Amino acid sequence: MNMEPAASRVDSSENPPVTSPEDVTIIIPTYNEVDNLEAICAAARSHGYRVLVVDDGSPDGTGDMADALASGDVALDVLHRSEKAGLGTAYAAGFAKALDRGARVLVEMDADFSHDPADLPRLVAAIDAGADVAIGSRYVRGGGTDDWPWYRQAISRGGNEYAAMMLGLDVTDTTAGFRAYTAGAIKELDPSSCDASGYAFQVEMTWRAHEAGLVITEVPIRFRDRELGNSKMSGAIAIEAMTLITKWGIARRLGPVRGYAPGDADNGT
Repeated sequence: MNMEPAASRVDSSENPPVTSPEDVTIIIPTYNEVDNLEAICAAARSHGYRVLVVDDGSPDGTGDMADALASGDVALDVLHRSEKAGLGTAYAAGFAKALDRGARVLVEMDADFSHDPADLPRLVAAIDAGADVAIGSRYVRGGGTDDWPWYRQAISRGGNEYAAMMLGLDVTDTTAGFRAYTAGAIKELDPSSCDASGYAFQVEMTWRAHEAGLVITEVPIRFRDRELGNSKMSGAIAIEAMTLITKWGIARRLGPVRGYAPGDADNGT
């Protein structure tokens, strides 16, 4: 587990220790996940956590199924968006709604069981232990990607190493999408203002947390490939990520520029 020193912290009074599962909201973005939705919601709810499904107008009926599940469970909410508008904006919308509902810990999790719901309490425990951001990491000791061929592992590791190098991060899995934040951290990081809309959103949020001096902990997880439904990863998403990381890294070396230096919006052009 990797604990990054905090240069500055969000006021801890905003984030008292979490003792009740009702204080935790699991945010699950969906697009055509009708085959997985009921099971993933049940698995998350089995821990007593609240669940918020953010559906981007899935044509396969995912949104309707989410409404049906929510009708029988007061701790399951649904946020409908009219179209597929990117992972980052889905999470930003979900964070805003969860904060309005009083969540103290907000957790990102995929709908396809690539993230094991059994690991949710471990992420929450890392927050209780003092982290502002707890990342479910494939690349710290104990983590892994058991289903991946060597070349896919090499591409993923290489991308994470590149992001860490360009942005000055002491984090092994900057692209990880299984993570928990305190409410105070989300307010500090302002995800609605992120540049990235795809998977680079995870990198950008990690960078913002680092620049804000928040405590980042990596919790080892075993990542699994989905069994049902289709992956949303595409070449365009990968290109967006590499382009943005390169742009941010160059800007970082040149000095604060609005949009590339988290927390420095008053600097630059």
